[in-house]
Amino acid sequence: MVRGLDSIERVGVVGAGTMGSGIAQVAATSGYDVTMRDVERAFVDRGFDSIDDSLGRLVERETLSEAEADAARDRIDGTTDLNDLADCDLVVEAAVEEMEIKRDIFGDLDDVTDDDVVLATNTSTLSITTIAAATDRPEAVVGIHFMNPVPVMEGVEVVDGEKTGEDTLALAHEFSESLGKTTWEADDKPGFVSNRILMPWINEGIRAYDEGVATKGDIDRGMKLGTNVPMGPLELADHVGLDVCLHATETLHEELGDRYKPAYLLKRKVEAGDLGKKTGEGFYEYD
Repeated sequence: MVRGLDSIERVGVVGAGTMGSGIAQVAATSGYDVTMRDVERAFVDRGFDSIDDSLGRLVERETLSEAEADAARDRIDGTTDLNDLADCDLVVEAAVEEMEIKRDIFGDLDDVTDDDVVLATNTSTLSITTIAAATDRPEAVVGIHFMNPVPVMEGVEVVDGEKTGEDTLALAHEFSESLGKTTWEADDKPGFVSNRILMPWINEGIRAYDEGVATKGDIDRGMKLGTNVPMGPLELADHVGLDVCLHATETLHEELGDRYKPAYLLKRKVEAGDLGKKTGEGFYEYD
């Protein structure tokens, strides 16, 4: 039996990068105490800088008051010691998309946290079942896949592993909804719902540009005006990160075959270090 939503007061977040800091922020603004952990203090500090910037923007837009933003920031503790998550009532892992790293983290979390604590992964493509097998509580392991940027995007994908318990699934939905999110549920198949459909769309947009079907601006403009999406595939790829897109597409290619083969231009951009908005240049240039 896992803990219910009413007993969750402190949330652990493993990883202080873009996703981890965003998860920590929305948990804190929703009233939870948060322990945010990363492997180096510099990464933790960078996560806090990201949270401060994001909270500042919300204050400017009058989405939050200054007092609410300050209170949220005060609810977040930073650490490099995984043992500091021992008193957490739920943990969300948001480390790099490497299976062995995630399995190591979950094995350690299994030792550190109480047996009735749900361990969630924010993975966008990797198997929940394989991650859960690194623990002695696979029934308490679930996917809670937030969308990027976490403070802005409303949706959360809850992923059901082979041995995920019904009470764990229910808690994943309830916890996500307590953060103001709307959930949908996916089985533990490659890419789940979001990336199984999104990555081929981005990949084909890159191929179309590389093959001269249209300019990058016209590809993005055509998709926005023609399908009513807020961003076209090339612009969205830059925001997600071209390295993230390549890794996700390679995982899907390995699992599902050639229909997911990464576009050559995507590989070339990543090899050149042009990863999108986070590096200042991808398919577009950014300040």
